[in-house]
Amino acid sequence: MDKATYMEMYLNEDLHWWFVARRMIIRNILSYYLPVERKRRILEVGCGTGGNLELLSTYGNIHAMELDEEAIVMADKRGLCHVVKGSLPDDIPFEYSFDLICMLDVLEHIDDDLRALESVRKRLNPDGKVLITVPAFEFLRSEHDVALHHKRRYVKKQLMRLVQRSGFRIIYHTYYNILLFPIIAGVRSMKKIKGGECRTDVTMPSKPINSILTAIFSGERFFMPWISLPFGTSILILAEK
Repeated sequence: MDKATYMEMYLNEDLHWWFVARRMIIRNILSYYLPVERKRRILEVGCGTGGNLELLSTYGNIHAMELDEEAIVMADKRGLCHVVKGSLPDDIPFEYSFDLICMLDVLEHIDDDLRALESVRKRLNPDGKVLITVPAFEFLRSEHDVALHHKRRYVKKQLMRLVQRSGFRIIYHTYYNILLFPIIAGVRSMKKIKGGECRTDVTMPSKPINSILTAIFSGERFFMPWISLPFGTSILILAEK
């Protein structure tokens, strides 16, 4: 991503409906499956501008890595941990292992996603877990994916097979963002027909619209982790070594 995209993300991800609701969903999943343990060592791979670090730090001792130097500077400004430059699959710049590794919309950026997951597995403690989110369904590909340099979008069965091939046992899996799926699919289809410049979807809407979208999207957390939603614009998997 270019500097302008990272800056837009840095300025908006604390309030933008998509980031806020996703954090609420992730909080529900982690609170259900991870017992309170302040000594837990957590790594966020590809932390971007650091919007998830505060949430993840409530579950243990947070560490972070990121490839882009502009994003590292922005994430470091949050003061939650020192963000180290690194990338998957061959450059995880830590000597120790982790109890939880989070890959939140990261895997779709990596050429060799299987090797990336295998590398993550090697850096987990014996009972360590990995939390993965990715965008779903290739037919939803849009200028947003192009601007963010997404190499692919997944279907859940494909991602589950990939996670299992890399040596993990899946604990929980689901699509999410099901309630807004028809609107997002319709809007992206219209944009494909009309064409236009390559833009991301992280621009802030008006305050009322942002509040409504946050409420709709975050409401799905009440169904998780007890059921697995049948479709959505994204996929979440929690797995263990």
